[in-house]
Amino acid sequence: MQDSLSSPSSDAVGVDMLQAFSDAWNRHDLPALMSFMHEECVFLTAAGPEACGTRHVGHAAVGKAFAAAWTNFPDAQWRNGRHWVSGERGVSEWTFTGTAADGTRSESDGVDLFTFRDGKILEKNVFRKDRPRLPAVV
Repeated sequence: MQDSLSSPSSDAVGVDMLQAFSDAWNRHDLPALMSFMHEECVFLTAAGPEACGTRHVGHAAVGKAFAAAWTNFPDAQWRNGRHWVSGERGVSEWTFTGTAADGTRSESDGVDLFTFRDGKILEKNVFRKDRPRLPAVV
């Protein structure tokens, strides 16, 4: 398995890379995450004003958007990951869990659709079930 702290070195992307990318999300490790992203990367969020959610383009914008996930949900985790890759496309399935600042909890299933270029993630497009927040645990 590829070391999750290093950049992918091959043009071939596989399930091991997507698992390492997922592991970096769960560690809240932005430098590791960005090492998997192509210089011309695009991140399409699950929500936002556009049909695609919100479009973030380039390393700086994508990194800022990725970091916002942990600002909004400091204990964010993407569990039950399953990944597959076919050529220049890939999919990760997961269950997101996290607690917002007001104590409400989020738990929902989702998928990331990936496009790869030069052994890195060119586009990450998120789809997540729209589910009301769960009450705070008292």
